[in-house]
Amino acid sequence: MKNILKKIVNRKVGNSEIVEVEQLNPEEEENIFLPIASDALNITEQYNQIVFFYQAGICQLTAKLEILRQEFQACKDRNPIENIETRVKSPENIKGKMERRGFPLTVSSMVKNIMDIAGIRVVCPFISGVYYIAEFLLNQEDIQEIQIKDYIKDPKENGYRSLHLIVMVTVYFSDHKCNVPVEIQLRTIAMEFWATLEHQLRYKKTEIIGNMQKQLKQCADLVTTADYKMQQLADQWL
Repeated sequence: MKNILKKIVNRKVGNSEIVEVEQLNPEEEENIFLPIASDALNITEQYNQIVFFYQAGICQLTAKLEILRQEFQACKDRNPIENIETRVKSPENIKGKMERRGFPLTVSSMVKNIMDIAGIRVVCPFISGVYYIAEFLLNQEDIQEIQIKDYIKDPKENGYRSLHLIVMVTVYFSDHKCNVPVEIQLRTIAMEFWATLEHQLRYKKTEIIGNMQKQLKQCADLVTTADYKMQQLADQWL
């Protein structure tokens, strides 16, 4: 079986950089998302290699964050990082997203069009820490900014707040290097609290009635007020 990692390359498009899979034959272009029984081994192995590609990007960024966290623990009075979580999207979630967006269900299409397959969530005690971590990462020479969505300054309609970054991080493999796209979500403990409970209330519900949506938004507003109050206290006393 070919090492499909060697097929994943970066290409400049204007001022941006994209990831794509080059020169795949028809067999390699088959749907990798729902492999079945005896004929699926090669496809499954290809998918596992691609998962490793994204996990490598997560490892590279997580190492930077862990070093920063340990530096603050050793040398500073407080730490801007409370928790770090990582994930690689499941095949089912990737397939669903591609279908919703009308993309072909192929390896090439997935790698080129889905930029949040690899994900890191960083939870910070205070709002200032969120922007500090974002600036810390974006100032790294081997990290390239692709997209920023600031839902803290401009919350979603339901009250969701978080800072979303999509970046490319350089990863050195055994015989080549490649830039891997990773989504980074940065939020405070308060934002995480609301988002976690909101997810629990919405879980497996086909629709949210207006009254529930209104109450969720009210809770989000209360959490936001508390978040900014805590930031004021931190500015004053820390």
